[in-house]
Amino acid sequence: MEDKRQKIIERLEKHLRKTRRELIKMDTEEEAIQFLIDSFIDELYCDFVGVILVQDDEFIPKAWEGDVSKVETAFPLRRENCSPKLVSQSLRYVDKDLLGQCQLSQHLEDVGVETWFTVPLLDGENKFGFCIIGFYTYIPLLDMYHIFDEFGQDVAVAISMARQKNKQLKELKEIDWVQYFSINKSLEESIREFTLRAANVTNASSACFYLYNEKAGYFKLQTPTFGDAFFNEIINVSQQNKLGTYFSNFEQSGGNELTVPVVIDLEILGVLYVSNKKDGMFFTNDDQYALRLLTDHVAILLENTRLYNKEKEQRNRLTYLLDYQQALVKETVRHDDLYGVTMMISELFQQSVILLDRFLQPITWEIVNNELTILEHLKQVDHYQINAPDVIHFLEEKQFSVWSINGVNDLLGYLAIKVDKETLDELDQLMITVARNVCSIQFIKQKLVIDANEQAKETFMDQLLVKNISDKDRLLQYANLFQWDIYEPHWVATLAIEITEKTEMNLLEQITQKETIWDHILHRELVQVNQLFSAPYHEHVVLFIPEKQFNIERWNAFYQAIRKAASETEIPCQTYLGIGHVATSIDAYYTSYQQSLQALNIVKNRLSSKGYARFEELGSYTILHRLDENITTLFMEDQLGVIRAYSEENNVDLWHTLRAYLQYNGNVKRTAEKLFMHRSTLIYRLEKIEEILDVDLSNAETRFDLMMAYKLYDMKENQ
Repeated sequence: MEDKRQKIIERLEKHLRKTRRELIKMDTEEEAIQFLIDSFIDELYCDFVGVILVQDDEFIPKAWEGDVSKVETAFPLRRENCSPKLVSQSLRYVDKDLLGQCQLSQHLEDVGVETWFTVPLLDGENKFGFCIIGFYTYIPLLDMYHIFDEFGQDVAVAISMARQKNKQLKELKEIDWVQYFSINKSLEESIREFTLRAANVTNASSACFYLYNEKAGYFKLQTPTFGDAFFNEIINVSQQNKLGTYFSNFEQSGGNELTVPVVIDLEILGVLYVSNKKDGMFFTNDDQYALRLLTDHVAILLENTRLYNKEKEQRNRLTYLLDYQQALVKETVRHDDLYGVTMMISELFQQSVILLDRFLQPITWEIVNNELTILEHLKQVDHYQINAPDVIHFLEEKQFSVWSINGVNDLLGYLAIKVDKETLDELDQLMITVARNVCSIQFIKQKLVIDANEQAKETFMDQLLVKNISDKDRLLQYANLFQWDIYEPHWVATLAIEITEKTEMNLLEQITQKETIWDHILHRELVQVNQLFSAPYHEHVVLFIPEKQFNIERWNAFYQAIRKAASETEIPCQTYLGIGHVATSIDAYYTSYQQSLQALNIVKNRLSSKGYARFEELGSYTILHRLDENITTLFMEDQLGVIRAYSEENNVDLWHTLRAYLQYNGNVKRTAEKLFMHRSTLIYRLEKIEEILDVDLSNAETRFDLMMAYKLYDMKENQ
């Protein structure tokens, strides 16, 4: 008997678990009730099953199944005439002491129902009614009431859910605003409909919507708003405070204001605020519920809009990536250097970019935020004692991310960008990969191009800068190769770059640093000169500049720009520029080049403070530079030694007085004005000079010799 009883209990429990799962799927109250009745009839073979629901103050049958002709005549029943325990606990035919004076139990007894029990339909505080199961014969029910109690709770939950769904569907049908929201509409149009519907559904006189900016930490008012009320444009919030601190009646009815959050996946997107019902009443739970329905749909709309915009942005970025890749490849076709690629990467990320060789030495860069000190540190790294992890760690400390650039089997260099790798999305990483691949191609191409180009330029210079040109046709072929109009008149200038700190630096290192400086000068300044042609030649750089691009007055600014560009590399160096005459024919390039070399030598040895000079403005310096040093020393002492010694010993500046007099070609008035000296004082000094030197200053040849001696002193003092 006990085994049979246990099997029945297990079978019922299994059936009820299955029934619970099915109830959760029900969309309507009728479905849930009908499924409940059918399951009892099939499993318990009872004579009848009924679901009795509470409506106002009466018990009303919702559904029957089985032989209920005698039972249903008792309904409707007034609740006051039945036991109140019907809706709170399970009851059976033997519980007469619990039932008391109950019309239902009395009626069941009168119509011959021998065995019956009831199950309350409870969901929290909601008491929907009860379920009644009956047999016209005696049936032992065993001790299974706790099982039926749990089942009754599950049925009540299913009914509650069905009613909730029904209520939502009903309200959705009543509210016609859903059709107005679409991702194809502008945000302003959606907000207008949003606030209007919120006001209408709650009978509010004003409404507004705030979007939350999580990154900035504030709510921003969206326009347009509804009504004439004043709303703050920005509401700054703290993560430590609850939103109720900033918004009145946050998720709380019973006032003349009501705020409901717009939430999706536990993430707040904004808040909806309404105030002052038109009828003067307070906002109710129904108002809050209606706004929640609205905000739920708006949350989905905003999320869909965000996903749509994100997808649209991704498509645009992919298109941009393809354009970016084409632009990078085009840059490698247009130019043989890496600066153009570096500049484009910098423009893409709006950050500083440094391209380094395999020794972690910077090759080219585009600096955005004045980070030249980083370059200085990188340039001080010893090529042959380099510790790559240390250098990369240094860059990472400066918030640079570093990627290697590889060839087929070799490491070619490194790409450093001031970005955080962790913040890069997939498209950013793809762009980095594209940039690295293009840099790799450019490295390989550059080496091939540079090797071939330098060889061709060297051959070209060897054939052009000679006294007698032997093969002009071949010379023209080279000129066409470099797209240079050799027949156009050109200035010829020679640029020298000298490293000022050569301590423990071998020749190869000096050459590397000079090439770095020259590359920077070329791309910072010289590239701005139209049709300029340049070529490294005999440890210098020869510049050919069309005469129409340059006038004499422009040379000073040009040289200062070169010095500035060289200083930006932070490699200690000096730059000197010698400028020859304009070459007006192919045969004249040699002469102009020799003039630029001579001007360069004089600048380096005699006029280093100026840094540049044109051959034609050097005058006698071009001859004096090559005179024998011993002879020039004797000549200087013979001409001016006495007057210099006299000036130093007697603290009388006859030295500069004489020089000014000679510079102004013996004009006493102009000399006096130049020296801010009275005319009579100047004449006295000139007489004293004639006496000391035993010369006649009115003699033109004497003045020539004295001026020559002054120039020799200038060259000697500038060495």
